Amino acid sequence: MTRSILQKSASPDRDTLLRSVSKLQALFEKMDREYQAVSEKYGFVCGGCVDNCCRTRFYHHTFIEYHYIRQGFETISEQQQQKRRQTASVVDQIHTLAHREGTAAKEMCPLNMKGRCILYAYRPMICRLHGLPHELRRPGKAAQNHPGCNAFYEQCRQPAYIRFDRTPFYIEMSALERELKSALGISERIKMTVAQMLLM
Repeated sequence: MTRSILQKSASPDRDTLLRSVSKLQALFEKMDREYQAVSEKYGFVCGGCVDNCCRTRFYHHTFIEYHYIRQGFETISEQQQQKRRQTASVVDQIHTLAHREGTAAKEMCPLNMKGRCILYAYRPMICRLHGLPHELRRPGKAAQNHPGCNAFYEQCRQPAYIRFDRTPFYIEMSALERELKSALGISERIKMTVAQMLLM
């Protein structure tokens, strides 16, 4: 089912995807600027850690991010693509088994090589925003406050909270996704890991 939907989402004219990706890049640049500004105020530097977020099984839910990752994937050599797909296949099998057994799997993202993301410029939203304490506001509900990651705590302990509201980013991402799905004639949703995206 997911494969057929993704194939359908890749069928519009190239200009449609280019316009959507251009807007996504602008949103990502905005995220990066705000994240960097707040990080500097805390004095937090993300340099990799034992509890690496690249080992977390994040799910991604937007067609627009799927296409952006695939666009980045096309920029690396065919040989490297093949190696990353092989790694993605192993990671996906481990995740599937862990899910079936009700256990957690801490497998490294198939795009991580020697501690660095080889498609860093194309990384999804959650990879860009992870780590800092933040808030999220849902309509009609009180703001949800979330602590930073373990690396943040180790570096900064428990400093006074510096406001980092993810809500505007989620709202803008949702609008971009609706716009693209409307242009594609798609109503379905996706839920995929990076490993699964590379195998499609």
